[in-house]
Amino acid sequence: MIDSNPLTEETLPVDNHVRGDSDSHHHHIHTEDSLRRLVNRLSRIEGHIRGIKSMVQESRPCPEVLVQIAAVRGALDRVARIILDEHLTECIARAAQEGNIEAEIADLKSALDRFLP
Repeated sequence: MIDSNPLTEETLPVDNHVRGDSDSHHHHIHTEDSLRRLVNRLSRIEGHIRGIKSMVQESRPCPEVLVQIAAVRGALDRVARIILDEHLTECIARAAQEGNIEAEIADLKSALDRFLP
């Protein structure tokens, strides 16, 4: 079934944290290597999604498309896990040292409420 109002980059809700213009309690500092690895993974996922779009445009069998969607979901879950791991080991630890752990945990809980089904 094709949605008559597909989500596009223009219609997706944008979180201020994603755009970088939030009142975040601190700046998230990640190593250059970490950022490079995350961006590379996201670029591969982006390419994979373009491949799925092509599959749909070519009217490929639905089961094939679903398998590829499952692969993208798995890849996104792995990226999310890396980001969460880094947040816990770097950002939460830093917040504890700076004395604002409660606010940082509240922000994380809020994000997890939106992230988890």
